[in-house]
Amino acid sequence: MAGLHAETVVGLLIVAGGAGLMVLGAVRKGRAVRPLRPARAWAAAQRNQWRVLRRAAGMAIASAREAAGAGEPAIVTVEDVLRLADERFAHPDVAPHLAAAALRHEYERGACARDCVTDAYG
Repeated sequence: MAGLHAETVVGLLIVAGGAGLMVLGAVRKGRAVRPLRPARAWAAAQRNQWRVLRRAAGMAIASAREAAGAGEPAIVTVEDVLRLADERFAHPDVAPHLAAAALRHEYERGACARDCVTDAYG
């Protein structure tokens, strides 16, 4: 009888622990993925697009550096960023001025002035 009672207590503790983890997960991660208000949804989409453009610009700089020969500057264009945003991240309708801004940001952040040339400033 005593063994059955201990097994029941252990089983209840396991069930209670699992239920507690489920409640904690529902409280911490159960929020809506998409914002409810249109203004917040628009702002989230803009942040996502900026993040994608910066990643595409970083990839364009990296591939231009790999393609450049020894002693040659890497040539990175806004068109490269637009192409990568479309091919890799499925963002086909990006305004060129936004791609240029992202390229300028990554160009300055990555210290590319010493070995890169870009048309993002023109």
